[in-house]
Amino acid sequence: MKSVLPQRTQSYVRPADWKHVAPGNASTQMKLPKLPVPALPDTLAKLSDSLKPIAWTPEEFAAVQSKIEQFGKPGGIGEVLQQRLKEREATTEHWLEEWWDDGGYLGYRDSVVINVSYYYGFDAHPSHLPQRPAARAAAIARGAMLFRQLLKTGQLKPEGTKEGPFCMDTYRWMFDCCRIPGPKGLDWSVTYANPEDDGTTGHIIVFRHNKPWKVTVTDNGRILSTEEIERQIQHIYDNTTSLGPGVGVLPASNRDVWAEDFLDLSSSINNIDIVQDIHSAAFTISLDSAAPSNAVDHSRFLWHGHMEGNRPAGLQNRWVDKPVQFIVYDNMYAGIMGEHSIMDGTPTARMCDDVLNWIADPKWDHGTPSGASYTPKAMEWEMTPVIINAIDKANGAARKLIQDQELSYYLTAYGKAAIKKFGVSPDSWAQMLIQLAYRRLIGDAQRTGGTYEAATTRKFWKGRTEAIRVVTKESDAFIAAMDDPSKTKDERKALLAAAAKKHIGLAKAAGSGQGIDRHIYGLKKLVQEGEDAPELFSDPVLARSTNWVLSTSAVFSAHFPVYGWGEVVPDGFGVAYMTGYDDRLQFTVTSRTEMPNKKFVEELARAADDLYALFDSPISKL
Repeated sequence: MKSVLPQRTQSYVRPADWKHVAPGNASTQMKLPKLPVPALPDTLAKLSDSLKPIAWTPEEFAAVQSKIEQFGKPGGIGEVLQQRLKEREATTEHWLEEWWDDGGYLGYRDSVVINVSYYYGFDAHPSHLPQRPAARAAAIARGAMLFRQLLKTGQLKPEGTKEGPFCMDTYRWMFDCCRIPGPKGLDWSVTYANPEDDGTTGHIIVFRHNKPWKVTVTDNGRILSTEEIERQIQHIYDNTTSLGPGVGVLPASNRDVWAEDFLDLSSSINNIDIVQDIHSAAFTISLDSAAPSNAVDHSRFLWHGHMEGNRPAGLQNRWVDKPVQFIVYDNMYAGIMGEHSIMDGTPTARMCDDVLNWIADPKWDHGTPSGASYTPKAMEWEMTPVIINAIDKANGAARKLIQDQELSYYLTAYGKAAIKKFGVSPDSWAQMLIQLAYRRLIGDAQRTGGTYEAATTRKFWKGRTEAIRVVTKESDAFIAAMDDPSKTKDERKALLAAAAKKHIGLAKAAGSGQGIDRHIYGLKKLVQEGEDAPELFSDPVLARSTNWVLSTSAVFSAHFPVYGWGEVVPDGFGVAYMTGYDDRLQFTVTSRTEMPNKKFVEELARAADDLYALFDSPISKL
């Protein structure tokens, strides 16, 4: 699919049907129920329950409770908005999709780096394979192309649980596409996916020292072998000895700034061709010159790129608008940076897990070279004073963005095996551990926000996520008991059991489309022009409850020794964790530098020890 990129003299608008042009196939299309609209009384009851521990005083809670009751009274504005939402649900594929795409992501104007994108760091390259960075990049490239082929040919097995399959619709946006900076405050994604393609056509873009190279990975109806791809990548290593202009830093800017710079960059036909090759690439690989040697560096370099002096070298050497960007370092550390706008992290986690499993298998088919010779195509940007100035400004913004961030990493001395022996859900255990650590961190200070845990709603067609509101009366009671010397160990265990049970119930409700936050969001969207917004929507307790001072989520892959993302509010923390290892829990904590990041991790360690010490012997399963 061809797309004409804008020149300065041309109009540049978001196509109305942009979301519908990515082709589907048997892997992405399935019959699933639509995301429901919860019953209004149910949501309001859950909302009231969730706000009680967020309110600072009984009077403050009484005030918001009065607004909830007013909102939900028979014949009131709540019922009017609910009816509008039900009508929208009946006349759309997914009542939330467009609102969430734009309100949650595509209308967001700060840099996607730190604020939106996420990363997964990979384990070591298998010892039975050549220990060269070009070999590692080539194996990843072939594996990802084979995964793409399974997807395109409808052979990719759907994800799911014992309860049923998960929606695979967003997989349409994994390959052959790119986010576009919108000039009017609203981005979109463009796709070059061909519905007739069986996965044996397409190219990738490889960056080295800021220079993009177009690499052949398919030919004559086949995916090239690892050896054929490696020879091309080695050619790039050998023939990129000087530093190119850091054009790749431009997409890391504020989205409105990038939209303007994008027009300037696209004023050259030569540059349009390069950008189009990047946008249409199956994915990109950045061959970064850094050599991370520990979990923190591995994380930070993937998360926002490494610095070389005052130069944001990592961001100059990638294109952060691509949904799949693999990064391979000179010492063979590797990982992926994902653009989050219309595809969450679970599809890319599955893709990476499959690819790394294949590569780790000594019997995996690396393909047979055909005997043909392939040479990657070097692409040179056409630079102008305007673009050079834009890069200089983007470098400064990226430098500040990186310097303002802190990241810590922590592993407990025990994991899933012990927690399950104690009869507790590992996810609930991790969440209560986080709550305890945060409460101890802030001491007697009033809580300024809530805790967000992501729940997938992919059991529904086009489902994405819902918020699990982790802060509850039950979690607060357990946390208070842990530092109350009058409480016995058995009493603390009982309170932990109650808090975990409440958390499990909230998680199940959220995953079943019966959460609070997406419903309230939809109701807010349907207040019409000229109508007074309900008092509930501007209530300070409700606002505080969605100030996500703890933004948390868990994925699991045995191949990801590190993963994470940034905090979502200035006074908050991003907490990425894993509970799937038998012998450890894994935490990555991000924040702004002014926040007590290291102290929070110290409290996580103390809380982990204190929870473990509650259990001298296993207890019955919750």
